[in-house]
Amino acid sequence: MGEHLKTTDTDYWVYNDGSKLPVIVMIHGLRGTHHGLDLIATSLTEFRIIIPDLPGFGISKELAGEHSVENYVVWLEKFMSDLKLPEPPVLLGHSFGSIIVGYYAKKYPQTISKLIMVNPIGVSALEGAKAILTQIAVFYYWLSRLLSESAGMKLLSSKFSVMAMSITLAKTRDKKVRAFIHNQHLQHFSTFANRRVANEAFDASIHDCVRDVAGDINVPTLLIAGALDTVTPLKKQRELVKLFPNAELEVIEKTGHLTHYETPQKVAELIQKFIC
Repeated sequence: MGEHLKTTDTDYWVYNDGSKLPVIVMIHGLRGTHHGLDLIATSLTEFRIIIPDLPGFGISKELAGEHSVENYVVWLEKFMSDLKLPEPPVLLGHSFGSIIVGYYAKKYPQTISKLIMVNPIGVSALEGAKAILTQIAVFYYWLSRLLSESAGMKLLSSKFSVMAMSITLAKTRDKKVRAFIHNQHLQHFSTFANRRVANEAFDASIHDCVRDVAGDINVPTLLIAGALDTVTPLKKQRELVKLFPNAELEVIEKTGHLTHYETPQKVAELIQKFIC
């Protein structure tokens, strides 16, 4: 676990603090917190790692406006500026975080040296074979808005719904790793400020995707995908990487959307290879 620091409105954690170490800023996925990227961060001992809790998640203060990709990009630009880093850092995003960093890289390319997307969201969740599952999720979030605040929060954070998601996404056959993944989701997947935050971020996650900005991202980019990922299947990841002017794709076999939990050391190795 890194050192806990705080700006005016964002809580963040620093790993391997040192002024001479190259910096990687990491952005976690939907309904996650910095905890989800902890295993990758602790494996990258030759870098200074900075991981905020996205506004409205974990213990970071929620945004004043809508929790949209556009507003998260505005927040990220301020957060990065407030860090006052001597050199542009590497920027990394996992899952929903890949959308945020993708839109950020399009708008502020001069502020980062390289871009890394782990399990990037390469296609809209409203398209393709998973569209039916997305519509079920849409109904689930819609129902949470109809209920009272307390009842809506209970629905969104219910053990049944969290475990259903966790079981669906986990691909490892290692029982200890699966148990760890489920425990992490049960601990951290429902630490959002309120149902407004959860609903707005969910809406952003299904209406925006990396594909929409890939062609406008000119910084060197690495995509890391799990071969068994069902959120953005490998075929779509191979199509996605071709849209970037300067990108490469690395595939981790026998894992899916949770590479940060299932194969964090392998993800770290690929990150180090790309940067160095």
